[in-house]
Amino acid sequence: MTRKTAREIAVELCFAAAANEIAADELLDAFFEPEHYETLAAENELFSELPDEKQMAYIRTLTTLSREKAAELDALIGRYAHGWKSERISRTARAILRIALAEILYMDEIPAAVAINEAVELDKNYDEPETVAFVNGVLGGFMRGEAAGAGPLES
Repeated sequence: MTRKTAREIAVELCFAAAANEIAADELLDAFFEPEHYETLAAENELFSELPDEKQMAYIRTLTTLSREKAAELDALIGRYAHGWKSERISRTARAILRIALAEILYMDEIPAAVAINEAVELDKNYDEPETVAFVNGVLGGFMRGEAAGAGPLES
């Protein structure tokens, strides 16, 4: 399994956690239960291979961060969502943005440019071009703002 596939699984889990208001650990345990995961593999090629230990740690970290830091990540999304109201942002785009921002902010081993590129490419599979451009714009704005030293997020 590639990191790209593991990232997409993390997005799926982030989406599910937000939709169901379920704790990340509970969701992860149920999701990767062997019988459940086998049924997913029959429905979607994304789940054709069970993550190894390293990939599972990566998925678990991203899913947990996106859940535990959701308010902070959503505030950043809102801060850079110029011209978009919160309700206009698709749940998929929000999940992708949360994952990308979590990688940029909390996972030093993932270069920001890689996180942004992967988020944009992943969103192309789910959303319209306008939303893909929005995802790119939010992440680019974040990099020019927060990451470039514009200061901490104001409450």
